[in-house]
Amino acid sequence: MGKAETVRKAEELVKRAMKGNDASHDAAHVFRVRDLALSLAREEALSSPDSLEIVELAALLHDIGDYKYMRDLSEAKVAQNFLEEQGVEESKRMKILSIINGMGFKDELAGLTSIHYSPEFGVVQDADRLDAIGAIGIARCFTFGGSRSRVLHDPSIQPRSDLSKEQYMKREEQTTVNHFHEKLLKLKDLMKTKAGKKRAENRHKVMEDFLKEFYEEWDGRA
Repeated sequence: MGKAETVRKAEELVKRAMKGNDASHDAAHVFRVRDLALSLAREEALSSPDSLEIVELAALLHDIGDYKYMRDLSEAKVAQNFLEEQGVEESKRMKILSIINGMGFKDELAGLTSIHYSPEFGVVQDADRLDAIGAIGIARCFTFGGSRSRVLHDPSIQPRSDLSKEQYMKREEQTTVNHFHEKLLKLKDLMKTKAGKKRAENRHKVMEDFLKEFYEEWDGRA
């Protein structure tokens, strides 16, 4: 099956599989990440058809089977099954699944992200993280918090430091604003590519400015 047809079917799978998700992790998020990843790939001089196919399919499939939305364990295999059904050759399939399985923040906390990551891994992970920060990131953060009925802000609950993977995944008692300090403000310095680092600078500043204003308004100083 040709690349264009495989991509089209991946887009259909994303729309179908993520239809019930809240707007922080919906198909629009995935398509933004795909576009960002391809843009970063061009800036990083990743121009071979094989590299671009790996980047695009990994970006499209990266949130299929996200643990935060899984209803049953079989969903963790959806991306793998899709690639096999589409006849994607094994070497590409393994690279795509390696990117998907290793790009999460929780995996970085656990030290599972290899220092010998591929260029394709770098641009896909950076693209996903860019969509988690800046104006879009702020909107997504509060959308997700609202979907989980999370407290907006509580000055008595301090952000957790030196998080382990297990602690990060247990966020029931955390506030939405603390998520900025526990994860989002850290992402700028975790970008893997030069292109990602450059784009992250402004998005990071947007969040810093927002939080400064937020705290001033919360305390009645603005």
